[in-house]
Amino acid sequence: MDVPESGAAGSGAPNLAEGFPAATYERWRELVAGVLRKSGVPEERLADAPESVLATHTYDGFDIEPLHTFDPPAADPGFPGLPPFTRGYRPGGGVAQGWDIRARHTDADPAVLRRRAHDDLMNGAGSLWIAVGGTGLPASALGEALADVHLDLAPVVLDPGADHEDAADALLEAHADAGVPDGRITSHLGVDPLTTAARSGGRPDVMDPVRFAADRARGRPGLGLVVADGTLVHNAGGSEGQEIGFAIAAGTAYLRALHAAGLDLPDAARRVEFRLSASADQFSVIAKLRAVRAMWNQVLAASGVPADQRSMSLHAATSEAMMTRRDPHVNMLRTTVACFAAGVGGADSVTVAPFDSAVGLPDDFARRVARNTQSLLIEEAHLARVVDPAGGSFYVESLTRDLYRAGWALFQEVEAAGGAAEAVEHGLLRERVDAVWERRRLDLAHRRAPLTGVSEFPNADETPLVRPVDPARFDAPATGGFPVRRYADDYEALRDRSDTRAGDTGHRPTAFLATLGPVAAHTARASFAVNLLAAGGIAAEDPGPLDGAAAVRDAFAASGRRVAVICSSDAVYAEHAEAVARALKDAGARRVLLAGAPDDAYREAGVDAFAHRGCDAVALLTDLVDVLLTDPPEPSATAQGART
Repeated sequence: MDVPESGAAGSGAPNLAEGFPAATYERWRELVAGVLRKSGVPEERLADAPESVLATHTYDGFDIEPLHTFDPPAADPGFPGLPPFTRGYRPGGGVAQGWDIRARHTDADPAVLRRRAHDDLMNGAGSLWIAVGGTGLPASALGEALADVHLDLAPVVLDPGADHEDAADALLEAHADAGVPDGRITSHLGVDPLTTAARSGGRPDVMDPVRFAADRARGRPGLGLVVADGTLVHNAGGSEGQEIGFAIAAGTAYLRALHAAGLDLPDAARRVEFRLSASADQFSVIAKLRAVRAMWNQVLAASGVPADQRSMSLHAATSEAMMTRRDPHVNMLRTTVACFAAGVGGADSVTVAPFDSAVGLPDDFARRVARNTQSLLIEEAHLARVVDPAGGSFYVESLTRDLYRAGWALFQEVEAAGGAAEAVEHGLLRERVDAVWERRRLDLAHRRAPLTGVSEFPNADETPLVRPVDPARFDAPATGGFPVRRYADDYEALRDRSDTRAGDTGHRPTAFLATLGPVAAHTARASFAVNLLAAGGIAAEDPGPLDGAAAVRDAFAASGRRVAVICSSDAVYAEHAEAVARALKDAGARRVLLAGAPDDAYREAGVDAFAHRGCDAVALLTDLVDVLLTDPPEPSATAQGART
């Protein structure tokens, strides 16, 4: 049935646009400039392109504009099932079954792993990802751990590190013991010498491990061999473009090595699995999963692989870097958003980390929540019922294009340097990632990149979770290996110091709030100060609104504190801040801070002003914790008199 347009003759529907000026890009610009002008943006920044003030600069060097339209057009993403495969390799997407729910296991005890693997597979998981060797599950115990797994139905992906030979043979032996014919094996050896070398700081040996894997592939057409792992870059603090650029470089290195080991290129290509991180930045995740498929298509096309054999096996694992030890239940929200983005972006398999994984070895409840997060998104939210649901979005297509370009630029740089192994061995990759990490760390410290429950809205009274040590948790050695850098580390280290003092003395390090003027004048900045202090594990003592410098001095002296934070409005600051600061100094304050925009006018009075995004919160909190954890100074004569 034809539906008449709004306002068309005979439709009876009013034309809602009638009487309004036409919506144009220029008119929108004028409105943006008007709003920014009222917020104090200098006129010179509004002259040519006022919307640039709202643009977001990425770690990959390009800007995300605040408004996206069809002009200029993004690159043509094609159709699902057709090159360049930006929209996926299957015309029907995952509509019928969704993606594979892959459960990660790092238990070293085979009995515990056996029970948990059974629980996962009986409650929604479709495959297992198991850390074997090193401090993880011993390779000799893999058969025992997999005793209840129907290996012809549930693939196992290994994370074997340097023990890939023993782990691979143990996995194949487990399949043989279970009566699975070689031709029906769909598990994956997980061989990844590049990541193993990068983490240990060693020299990558690609050819020997890949040749070993290729030997095991003979007669096993469904056996996966190697993993091109971009999570190495992401979890060290790198950008999205760097992550997919290195993943494609690693995949290319493995493609060459497999071909040299005797596999033809189409067969070699389908034996490689790519692994990327999924963070809570949902649009970046969606776009990078779409971009990396187009990048791999370009590599395979240049290698002469036919279009119908250029598929990519893409595994998304929720980010380790974004997980927090503090307020860890917020991680449930982070991983839900990340899983959503991975599903929308077209991941073939997804692993959601349990919310307590940054604390230690996850418990059964956390594993169940992680598993059910995926089941809910597939079965109840019906996320897989639309093929490439983000396709056609001007923003997503533009971001996909820009990440493709950023990733391809790093890939070309790595190739020009001799390939992925050379980039790892000689430090090129680490140098590029570290440069991004320093920028990211500054954004985290200044709270331009907020961490809910850690740097923003911390739960100061929480009881930290306690979990057993995860035997497979990776800590970078002192030899220069790639670390796992969690975004919350600096703040959580401060919380740990403060908790130690609270445990030893029964009292948490505490600062004094000097709230001036009526409640309406100081409430906003006092709340800001309390939350900022709590991010470093510092409590706040607020005696209530104080009237004048003398009252502040007496209250502070009676408190016995060494740090004071003045909180009020700009108008009250102009009249009283300097006198109050001097009074606090006279009363023995070792640090006096002003909650508000930095103003040099108060520095002569010994005040350190700090704004919401303008100060380095980590440096400030570190200094305050240092002051509060040292022995108290001798009280001044003024302070003694006030206490008396």
